[in-house]
Amino acid sequence: MSAPTRRYEDAVARYFEAWNAGPDAVAKAVAAAWTGDGGYTDPLADVRGHERIAAVIVAAHEQFPGFSFRLAGPVDGHHDTARFSWELVSDAEEGLAPVAGFDVITLDGEDRIRSVFGFLDRVPAGV
Repeated sequence: MSAPTRRYEDAVARYFEAWNAGPDAVAKAVAAAWTGDGGYTDPLADVRGHERIAAVIVAAHEQFPGFSFRLAGPVDGHHDTARFSWELVSDAEEGLAPVAGFDVITLDGEDRIRSVFGFLDRVPAGV
């Protein structure tokens, strides 16, 4: 695996660590993944800063308890930008993934996330 590819995969791994962190660990995981002024934007949220990003993650887990985010395909990137698909999957029921999407991230020189632009490809009715 090339160094540039590893760069994107490592950043995405930290991203998922934040999204899958428990309530007591989410703030630390967000700080490890994002720059201090980093942002997160999707159709349901547009926030900047660690505290607000952590709040979005906590709210997602409150809405979908017992679910985890996982990578759904390869990570692709160039320059300071990477893209990847993901799914929100049930921890108890194999094959149940009610939410799926596609994210684009930009990285700083230390490979921390500056911005996330998320797109929702599959969402349950009422969300």
